[in-house]
Amino acid sequence: MSIKPDHWIRKMCREHGMIEPFEEKLVRTGVISYGLSSYGYDVRVADEFKIFTNVNSTVVDPKNLDPKNMIDFKGDVCIVPPNSFALARTVEYFRIPRNVLTITVGKSTYARCGIITNVTPFEPEWEGHVTLEISNTTPLPAKIYANEGLAQVLFFEAHEVCEVSYKDRGGKYQAQTGITLPRL
Repeated sequence: MSIKPDHWIRKMCREHGMIEPFEEKLVRTGVISYGLSSYGYDVRVADEFKIFTNVNSTVVDPKNLDPKNMIDFKGDVCIVPPNSFALARTVEYFRIPRNVLTITVGKSTYARCGIITNVTPFEPEWEGHVTLEISNTTPLPAKIYANEGLAQVLFFEAHEVCEVSYKDRGGKYQAQTGITLPRL
């Protein structure tokens, strides 16, 4: 496997619609950066959030996450409560080629403030908006800016095509379009 540079990402987006909408350069002025970088793509967080609340004194269960413990919020700035988390989705819709695997990592601007984005892969032939988890590890409320950078996607191209892709297995998060809660 090899990590792919900006010109490869640009070509895949133009020819195959790998990222839509696609920003061909890194946008940085007055915002947390997003768009094409040297060896990756900085994704934007949309203005839709599900903020976790524990008003029901519940246990977080990945096999049965109660939607009543999430508050839907839409806006330019999301406030994540102290020591809590929110779910969000990317502005960008992805179509991952069969010979590509991605890894998503949080941006250092947020990490320096104690705000962590989960590391997650996009498997070969997965497509959809990415649901991201944003953890506020601080004892203070934290701001997340919609339509600005939140995480970076790194692209790895395999020397051989996989035998079974995410699409082939009928992956449970295939073609998701909103913030998607855990599924079994």
